[in-house]
Amino acid sequence: MNVIYNSEQYSVVEFGVDDGQDALRFGGFEIMDKPAKREIFIAGPSAESFRQNVRELIATEPSVEEIDEFLGNYDSFMSQAVTIH
Repeated sequence: MNVIYNSEQYSVVEFGVDDGQDALRFGGFEIMDKPAKREIFIAGPSAESFRQNVRELIATEPSVEEIDEFLGNYDSFMSQAVTIH
Protein backbone atom coordinates (compact mmCIF):
# COMPACT_ATOMS: atom_id res chain seq x y z
CA MET A 1 0.00 0.00 0.00
CA ASN A 2 1.40 3.38 -1.04
CA VAL A 3 -0.09 6.88 -0.77
CA ILE A 4 0.36 8.31 -4.27
CA TYR A 5 -1.60 11.54 -3.85
CA ASN A 6 -2.76 13.63 -0.93
CA SER A 7 -4.41 17.07 -1.06
CA GLU A 8 -6.94 18.86 1.11
CA GLN A 9 -9.71 17.37 -1.06
CA TYR A 10 -8.52 13.86 -2.01
CA SER A 11 -6.23 11.06 -1.01
CA VAL A 12 -5.27 8.16 -3.31
CA VAL A 13 -3.71 4.93 -2.06
CA GLU A 14 -2.30 2.38 -4.48
CA PHE A 15 -2.36 -1.32 -3.64
CA GLY A 16 0.23 -3.43 -5.46
CA VAL A 17 -0.43 -6.32 -7.79
CA ASP A 18 -1.16 -9.58 -5.97
CA ASP A 19 -1.51 -12.57 -8.29
CA GLY A 20 -2.84 -14.60 -5.37
CA GLN A 21 -5.97 -12.43 -5.12
CA ASP A 22 -8.15 -12.09 -8.19
CA ALA A 23 -9.33 -8.58 -7.19
CA LEU A 24 -5.73 -7.34 -7.08
CA ARG A 25 -4.26 -9.03 -10.14
CA PHE A 26 -4.00 -5.53 -11.68
CA GLY A 27 -3.47 -3.85 -8.33
CA GLY A 28 -6.01 -1.45 -6.92
CA PHE A 29 -6.65 2.13 -5.88
CA GLU A 30 -8.61 3.64 -3.04
CA ILE A 31 -9.78 7.20 -3.75
CA MET A 32 -11.07 9.16 -0.78
CA ASP A 33 -12.97 12.45 -0.88
CA LYS A 34 -11.96 13.87 2.49
CA PRO A 35 -14.60 16.60 2.98
CA ALA A 36 -17.44 14.28 1.94
CA LYS A 37 -15.96 11.37 3.97
CA ARG A 38 -16.60 8.82 1.25
CA GLU A 39 -14.44 6.58 -0.89
CA ILE A 40 -14.25 4.10 -3.72
CA PHE A 41 -11.96 1.13 -4.29
CA ILE A 42 -11.04 0.45 -7.91
CA ALA A 43 -9.65 -2.98 -8.81
CA GLY A 44 -9.22 -5.23 -11.81
CA PRO A 45 -9.32 -3.80 -15.32
CA SER A 46 -10.72 -0.52 -13.92
CA ALA A 47 -7.53 -0.15 -11.86
CA GLU A 48 -5.40 -0.61 -14.97
CA SER A 49 -7.45 2.01 -16.81
CA PHE A 50 -7.15 4.42 -13.86
CA ARG A 51 -3.37 3.81 -13.76
CA GLN A 52 -3.07 4.67 -17.46
CA ASN A 53 -5.20 7.81 -17.07
CA VAL A 54 -3.02 8.92 -14.13
CA ARG A 55 0.16 8.39 -16.19
CA GLU A 56 -1.27 10.54 -18.97
CA LEU A 57 -2.32 13.23 -16.50
CA ILE A 58 1.10 13.29 -14.80
CA ALA A 59 2.79 13.70 -18.18
CA THR A 60 1.08 17.10 -18.49
CA GLU A 61 2.58 18.26 -15.16
CA PRO A 62 -0.82 19.18 -13.71
CA SER A 63 -1.53 21.52 -10.82
CA VAL A 64 -3.16 20.27 -7.61
CA GLU A 65 -6.41 21.78 -8.83
CA GLU A 66 -6.22 19.84 -12.10
CA ILE A 67 -5.51 16.58 -10.26
CA ASP A 68 -8.42 17.21 -7.90
CA GLU A 69 -10.65 17.95 -10.89
CA PHE A 70 -9.60 14.64 -12.47
CA LEU A 71 -10.35 12.77 -9.23
CA GLY A 72 -13.69 14.58 -9.02
CA ASN A 73 -14.77 12.49 -12.00
CA TYR A 74 -15.04 9.58 -9.55
CA ASP A 75 -17.24 11.43 -7.01
CA SER A 76 -20.48 9.96 -8.33
CA PHE A 77 -19.10 6.44 -7.77
CA MET A 78 -18.09 7.06 -4.15
CA SER A 79 -20.77 5.47 -2.04
CA GLN A 80 -18.68 3.89 0.70
CA ALA A 81 -18.56 6.00 3.87
CA VAL A 82 -15.11 6.49 5.38
CA THR A 83 -14.88 5.15 8.91
CA ILE A 84 -12.00 5.45 11.31
CA HIS A 85 -10.99 2.31 13.20
